[in-house]
Amino acid sequence: MFAIVRTGGKQYRVAAGDKIAVEKLAGEAGETITLDDVLLAGEGDSIADASKVSVSAEIIAQAKSEKVVVFKKRRRHNYRRKAGHRQQMTLLRITDVGAGAKKAPAKKAAAPKKEAATEAKAAPAKKAPAKKAPAKKAPAAKAEPKTAAAKKPAAKKAPAKKAPAKKAAPKADDTK
Repeated sequence: MFAIVRTGGKQYRVAAGDKIAVEKLAGEAGETITLDDVLLAGEGDSIADASKVSVSAEIIAQAKSEKVVVFKKRRRHNYRRKAGHRQQMTLLRITDVGAGAKKAPAKKAAAPKKEAATEAKAAPAKKAPAKKAPAKKAPAAKAEPKTAAAKKPAAKKAPAKKAPAKKAAPKADDTK
């Protein structure tokens, strides 16, 4: 079985037993990690549901990639700068590409516990607006029921106008 996984902004086609070099991932050599972002999975010509596929890998080593030379030059200005860079990377050995369940269902099981706690907190919050409602009653002088047709929108205030800008006084001619 193969899978297309995304890590470090790049996509890799992997199968069990493959070795790949990816952008640096957290972990020590010998640890097992799970690549969560599976884009496509399949076997031969058939395509499987990628949401049900998990890819596990073992970290072989944390290393640096080959050196990249950065050379800057500006013609005719005697400007030359030479620098190098070695990107951090992680070497992985893909141990399993299978139809195992991902961690997402486990998170869903924990969610109902949080919902029960939020419902308990939400009940007192609903009572608070009920206490404020009697204070907002209209004066007793108006006995007429309010309907959508009877309400008139409030008139908008016109924005304050700015005073016109003062013009500069003409300059005196000093051409004597």
